[in-house]
Amino acid sequence: MPAPLEPPAERALAGGAGAVCAPEEVLAALREVLDPEYPVSVVDLGLIRGVEVTGGTVRVRLTFTSMGCPCMELIQEDIVARLRRLPGIKEVELEVVWEPWSRAHISPEGWRRLRRIGVV
Repeated sequence: MPAPLEPPAERALAGGAGAVCAPEEVLAALREVLDPEYPVSVVDLGLIRGVEVTGGTVRVRLTFTSMGCPCMELIQEDIVARLRRLPGIKEVELEVVWEPWSRAHISPEGWRRLRRIGVV
């Protein structure tokens, strides 16, 4: 099971035997996936709770800001589409976890972007 990502500096990533790319590469790709409501990545919003790469399979644990988030399906589709473009990745598995999300999970970069658009 992927290790949880702690907010925001102590992010835990796991690379298994035969991984075709490093978990850090997956995280970098996920920084390109933006929340549809705000121009902030799912990583910087603190939605990504864990990343594990084993062979050509990437497993991502993610949460949402609320159980009623209207963008859950779109975000998941965007994550899968982006990760499938990574070299050697053949399968993307998503696990939605309902660990409590809070503003404390937003990274410093996420806060900068939110301030820039006047959200906070």
